[in-house]
Amino acid sequence: MARFLARRLVQSLLLVFIIITINFFLLHLAPGDPLARYYHPDIAPETIELMREKLGLDRPLIEQYVKWIWSFARGDFGISLQYNRPVASLLAESIPNTLRLTAGALMLYIIIGVALGITSAVKRYSLFDRVSTVAALFVYSIPSFWLALMLILFFSLKLGLLPSSHMQSIGIEGAGHFAMFVDRLRHIVLPAFVLGVASAAAMARYMRGSMIDVLGEDYIRTARAKGLPDRKVFLKHAFRNALLPVVTIIGLSLPFLLGGSVVIEKIFSWPGMGRLTVDAIHARDYPVVLAVNFIVAVMVILGNLLADIGYACLDPRIVYTRVGESK
Repeated sequence: MARFLARRLVQSLLLVFIIITINFFLLHLAPGDPLARYYHPDIAPETIELMREKLGLDRPLIEQYVKWIWSFARGDFGISLQYNRPVASLLAESIPNTLRLTAGALMLYIIIGVALGITSAVKRYSLFDRVSTVAALFVYSIPSFWLALMLILFFSLKLGLLPSSHMQSIGIEGAGHFAMFVDRLRHIVLPAFVLGVASAAAMARYMRGSMIDVLGEDYIRTARAKGLPDRKVFLKHAFRNALLPVVTIIGLSLPFLLGGSVVIEKIFSWPGMGRLTVDAIHARDYPVVLAVNFIVAVMVILGNLLADIGYACLDPRIVYTRVGESK
């Protein structure tokens, strides 16, 4: 396992380097000028050229790339062109907020998806199974932005039960820790639900299929023949083995949650990486976009690595070896 982790770590570092390199050149080769916002009759062209020279945008692209890679290697993400602040400080403010939202969505995704999948498999071809199948397909096909707007319209505007935007209410800081916790919990309900419910519908279908396959295995029939109660058969023998393919799905779902958070954070004005990315793209804020892409790439690769480790922990029969290497 140690050799496998070391090899995967090296591969991950190489993959991250390739991803950020491609992002750098695609972003800089795209049409537009990051200093376009300063174009104004009252601003002299010489001033804009001086700013371009100070930011290094007048240098050849290869030279900018080498300088940027060296800064990245030292942990320096540069200065935001839009906010005139260090990118690291912007990320330090937005990453925890995105992780809170993604963690809430992931909890709903796993709990609802696994529970519905197991129940549908156990009650296969029943009314519950048929209704949950249709409901899962319906929810999975709904665009997330439309669902977000409908929930805001119903729960926020019509019923007034939940807030429609932001992470907390204005002036809640002085109301105490418990009141702030409850307020933030109310704000996260709608965006986390929208972000996690569609993925939960897909997870339910995966879990149902995996559970049905496991329930048809010989060792399950043997356990039942020995007189074990169904509850013990499902939880001890079937559930753990049915989770094996689902663990991989959970690891691969991380990029979809992060990608979906871009739209959801913008709709709900959630102060996370998604909204920061959208604003940076509109402003052609190169340092922020490149830093966010780097963070997302690291999170996605880390999620896949954790899925591989979880797969091995659930099934001790799995031994990671090199291709052609004897065990």
